[in-house]
Amino acid sequence: MKVKKILISQPEPANIEKSPYYRLVEKYNLNLTFYKFFDIVGLSASEFRKSRIHLKDYTAVIFNSKNSVDHFFRLSKELREPIPETMKYFCSTETIALYLQNYIQYRKRKIFFGNQHFSELVDIMSKHKEERFLFPCSDEKQTEYTKMLDKAKFKYSKATMYRSVSKDLKEFNLKDFDMIVLFSPMGVRSLLENFPDFTGDGIVVAAFGVSTHAALNAANVKLSVVAPTKVAPSMSTAIENYVLGKQQEAVLVVKPTSLRKSSLKKTGTRKTKSVFTSKSKYKALMEEKKAKAAERRRLRAEEKARKEAEKAAAVALEQNTATATTTTTTEGVQ
Repeated sequence: MKVKKILISQPEPANIEKSPYYRLVEKYNLNLTFYKFFDIVGLSASEFRKSRIHLKDYTAVIFNSKNSVDHFFRLSKELREPIPETMKYFCSTETIALYLQNYIQYRKRKIFFGNQHFSELVDIMSKHKEERFLFPCSDEKQTEYTKMLDKAKFKYSKATMYRSVSKDLKEFNLKDFDMIVLFSPMGVRSLLENFPDFTGDGIVVAAFGVSTHAALNAANVKLSVVAPTKVAPSMSTAIENYVLGKQQEAVLVVKPTSLRKSSLKKTGTRKTKSVFTSKSKYKALMEEKKAKAAERRRLRAEEKARKEAEKAAAVALEQNTATATTTTTTEGVQ
């Protein structure tokens, strides 16, 4: 499908010329419309108290967005719970870590961050398992982040500090666009609340992140463009590859090294996990694995039969040699 007009569910960059999307506009003459599909609304102090979470009970905080930083320090102030100087901060990216300077003095000894993937942060946190972690987040249910934290068996509490509120998208006629781009389950929820009959037919749906893909699949919405992948780590690159007609890849799922090591100790083998947007691709991969396994079994059976035949021949030869020797000895005695 030819793509010219794209609706991107994010705020328009402050300087579009410095944005990676500018390349798409300049090189492919694409028409981009930016509009965030939801608003973020913080919980009040009285609402948060119902969770019975006390900030002073924790020794470390996990931040995966600037929203979580803002609402954590806002609620700390409203609840009159000062943050101790000994508090440690674990941020999914360096950008979020630097954003902390708006609230605290930046000290490397108590601020830690990953490079690109949340799994990298989990690896860093694995060296601080004695900490009691607080995870400020939205009202989303379990996500890929909480799944990683659960598997790593950290002592943490999920603290809902803000919620997403869907915007009115009725001003948009989706038929006017060739592609719609989504970045979070909250964006998917807003889209479906505004357009309950949306299935993705007649429009290319692009999505970033495993949680977003899962939300679309759960709603039976056809997904055509995915990121991040090995060759398309960003959504702008994924869109460009689609425009160029390049084949879609499996979604890149980066597993924490600490979890891979524990899996290796238990099973003795390294397991990798891929998420496929196409059931036919997954089925083909499974059939290919079965065929390879059958071929390995056949080769092992042939090798076993060969060795048994060689062993039988050796035994027969030994027996024949022994018989011949006995006969010769008997004849000599006579």
